[in-house]
Amino acid sequence: MDDFSRSWTALLAAVAGLDDADFARPSGCAGWLVRDLVCHLVIDAQDILITLATPAATEPTRDAVTYWEVADAPPAGDDPLDSLTVRLAAAYGEPWLLKFHLDDVGSAAGRAAGLAAPGLRVGTRDEVLAVADYLSVYVLESTLHHLDLTAHLPKAPAPPAEGLARSRELLDAIAGMPFPSSFSDRDALLIGTGRRSPTESETAELAQLAARIPLFLG
Repeated sequence: MDDFSRSWTALLAAVAGLDDADFARPSGCAGWLVRDLVCHLVIDAQDILITLATPAATEPTRDAVTYWEVADAPPAGDDPLDSLTVRLAAAYGEPWLLKFHLDDVGSAAGRAAGLAAPGLRVGTRDEVLAVADYLSVYVLESTLHHLDLTAHLPKAPAPPAEGLARSRELLDAIAGMPFPSSFSDRDALLIGTGRRSPTESETAELAQLAARIPLFLG
């Protein structure tokens, strides 16, 4: 729960600190500007609020590792929701409107997460998870998107170290084996999810894991 709070709060603060010009810069999400990514974060905040307000009576069907659908190729860009996100981001017009909306909904999502019992079961995507597992999912989600947000903004604050470490643990589990200890948490996440290609020496260190990555998480 603390890891989620740290990661989510840091991401909201990073967005709040952006200059207007930053919203027109590319993000680490292929084809998306920073403004598109921030609009996606508004949708993520709404998802957190909706899920935490959707209690389930049955046993969990997924956890923080098995929640993810792992694809062998990146998104093709033809998802209607992705297209809607880009159009919606443009419709905001002024960056301050996006900042305001994310701060408003994102802060509410953070408060709701702080009030939720870790063992409570909630429903999302036709699956049931314990709140603790669901929020762990969002540690990885928010950490990856924090890296996306700052990919071309070197002066922006990095994700918190605790969130990077927890996200790496989750990615290790999703991959089925750990990334090399010589990799920083940031590099493990970027390489493991296809956000950057490994160098020749990094590929050699990956050994058997090289055949399993990148992991495109959805």
